[in-house]
Amino acid sequence: MNITTPLIERILAEVLAQGQAAAATPVAADPALVPVGVSNRHIHLSRPDMDILFGPGASLTRMKAMKQPGQYAAEETVILRGPKGEIGKVRVLGPLRKETQIEVSVADGFVLGIKPPMRMSGKLEGSAGLTVVGPKGAVVKDAGVIVALRHIHMAPADASRLGLKNGDTVDVDVTGPRGGIMRNVAIRSDEVSATEMHIDVEEANAFGLKNDALVRILKA
Repeated sequence: MNITTPLIERILAEVLAQGQAAAATPVAADPALVPVGVSNRHIHLSRPDMDILFGPGASLTRMKAMKQPGQYAAEETVILRGPKGEIGKVRVLGPLRKETQIEVSVADGFVLGIKPPMRMSGKLEGSAGLTVVGPKGAVVKDAGVIVALRHIHMAPADASRLGLKNGDTVDVDVTGPRGGIMRNVAIRSDEVSATEMHIDVEEANAFGLKNDALVRILKA
């Protein structure tokens, strides 16, 4: 049988389309399924602190894009120094922010000798402090260190499909050998959000989760 080139091209196009649809099905077909992003300790810098740590007018060097639009991991790293100890090679995330914010784990707090509160991003009043050391200088922060509360980023349209809105809290079901229910997970919804649940390394280890694992939103 003689199979013409147009027929072969059509068959290949159909197979490719089916494969792409199948790959997208798990999340697209069920908006309650959310991919996980595991967050290690990191720092967001303000312009004034960036100038002190890396030199006046210094800019961040983009290393890798992150899932949230416009955000990226930079080549630059700093040292966090507390009353008891220090942690080196802490990644700077871009772009620069209005205020410097340092996100660590509970265990990191023990190493540093500080007690960072569990907070949502941006809620820095009364948080812990430490010294940030860069290649050009050091900055003493009286506040700005938190343990980030777990949360889910999603666009308003996606949140609406689940009957959710920015500021709501949900329970999340994790399957697998170390599965369980995560409670009090905040919804952070705005027009520039990509759907992703952010947890820290300690939470990921406790539930046996890795980047891009899928978890399920149970209820508002």
